[in-house]
Amino acid sequence: MDDPTSVSGPGPTPDPKRRTRWGRRTNEAVGRLSGRVDDQTGRASERAAQMLVLAVRVLRIPSAIVLVAAWPFIAVTAVMGLLGEGAFRVVVLVVALLMALVSGAFAWRRRQVQRAVEDPVALATELGIMVSLSGRVEETRGILEQLAGGGGARMFSRLRGAWRGVTMPARWIQGVEDLPRARNFAPPRIGWTVSLTIAALWLVPISMIAAFFAVVGGIAESL
Repeated sequence: MDDPTSVSGPGPTPDPKRRTRWGRRTNEAVGRLSGRVDDQTGRASERAAQMLVLAVRVLRIPSAIVLVAAWPFIAVTAVMGLLGEGAFRVVVLVVALLMALVSGAFAWRRRQVQRAVEDPVALATELGIMVSLSGRVEETRGILEQLAGGGGARMFSRLRGAWRGVTMPARWIQGVEDLPRARNFAPPRIGWTVSLTIAALWLVPISMIAAFFAVVGGIAESL
């Protein structure tokens, strides 16, 4: 049934007061749940948060290089597609669009992870809550303790591997989704992060090859 109050034109402007109320309720819920975190879990969460913050900061510049390295070749591919005709134009533009989507998804995921570590104290609190919500405190806390054992560029791959050995119910995953920072380091988002990073790494040589063939095809088409 149509809403009698709906009108044509731009959609409704988000209510800033509503966003504020929602953010306040979320913070209050996190505050209540933090009381359920035991001391051992709290210490493991603090160490894990420190390692995550360090890893994200170390990878900030390398990940930016991976992100922008493919952009010139994507641009060349797109330009050659726009200059082409017929089937060549369609194929090249589709390839350029797919590459741009992968790059955009990686940029968005990278930004989400960076925002998650901006407040290390809040991140540690949410990691502790995440463990408490699992119902398997010892097992889940072990993942944080493994993480706190060392950082490095492969930290996210190791974290994803650690989560693979633990079966979590859908209810826990839904609960973790309410933790805006910790959810980036738990399933399924940690898997997305690793997969998009691998895709972004492969995108660099693939975009170079695509740009080369687009240029060659464009020259051949113009002869």
